[in-house]
Amino acid sequence: MGEGILKNKSMNFAIRIVNLYNFLNETKQERIMSKQILRSGTSVGANIREGQFAESPADFIHKYSVAQKECSETLYWLELLNKTNYITTEQYVSLDTDCTELMKMITSSIITRKKSLSLTPNPVSYTHLRAHETGRNL
Repeated sequence: MGEGILKNKSMNFAIRIVNLYNFLNETKQERIMSKQILRSGTSVGANIREGQFAESPADFIHKYSVAQKECSETLYWLELLNKTNYITTEQYVSLDTDCTELMKMITSSIITRKKSLSLTPNPVSYTHLRAHETGRNL
């Protein structure tokens, strides 16, 4: 899976969340849950973007893990909005499907990065090599 696909999907999802926020605010006069879902739903893409420029593999995993948590929170708010009749079942299913797809892609990226880390041998320092050659303990 290309990072460009995830970047585009998360941007498109954020746009849908902004539109949902506007709908809830203007049409339904809902202020609290709409702000919560705006924060979590747009944070997904922001954390993916940060992760793409991570300083280390651990930083990448951390940023993508935060995006994963934000997806989970967004799914919660979507479910609550649906169960309280602020959004229709059709709206819910569509947004839930997109968010779940993002979550799977993020999870897959995290797993792939973790596997690549476990396949990478630990670097050995010159000091350790020299100690091994001379039989000294460090």
